[in-house]
Amino acid sequence: MNRELQEYVEREIIPRYEAFDAAHRVDHVRYVVNESLRLAKHYDVDEDMVYAIAAFHDTGLVEGRERHHIVSGQIVRADEVLKRIFTPEQIAVMSDAVEDHRASNHHEPRTIYGRIVAEADRQIDVDVTLRRTVQYGLSHYPHLDKESQYERMLEHLAEKYAEGGYLKLYIPESANAEHLAKFRALMADTERLRAAFEQIYAEETCGK
Repeated sequence: MNRELQEYVEREIIPRYEAFDAAHRVDHVRYVVNESLRLAKHYDVDEDMVYAIAAFHDTGLVEGRERHHIVSGQIVRADEVLKRIFTPEQIAVMSDAVEDHRASNHHEPRTIYGRIVAEADRQIDVDVTLRRTVQYGLSHYPHLDKESQYERMLEHLAEKYAEGGYLKLYIPESANAEHLAKFRALMADTERLRAAFEQIYAEETCGK
């Protein structure tokens, strides 16, 4: 992998995530980077491009959640270091991939690069996904009481993860499909789901 790219990402890009909400901080981007590189080994793709796409995929959160995928693509296109390392054609593919990663997009990723980072970004893990959902609610809707936070969580899970939800998977080499099945089983068990919420909520609001 390109050493200049690695050093730049570690020095200038990864630290940006420290300022984002709890569900999109450094641990998240490092997971997406590592999972993207793992999935990339199954395909004939440029590893440096995959690495950069994963590192930049949520940088647009600096301007808010709603258009963060579009802003992230703009950041990729404007980055002078990336322009020095990659060709204009490569940067165009990378920008498209960053724009396409968002789960709620109405179109599928345009390239294998977009599918890889989108799949890595799904990060379907029962504990991680529930915690990120609660963290997002607490961060973006702090005025809601506990019951309202629970209802918001249920609504989000149904819209995204239930059968017919907007979440789409693209890479068969990912474990996301297996994890999604387990997650849907938890969603169907209302008693267990409520208990999980209670524990996470207590941990996330302790001392606040």
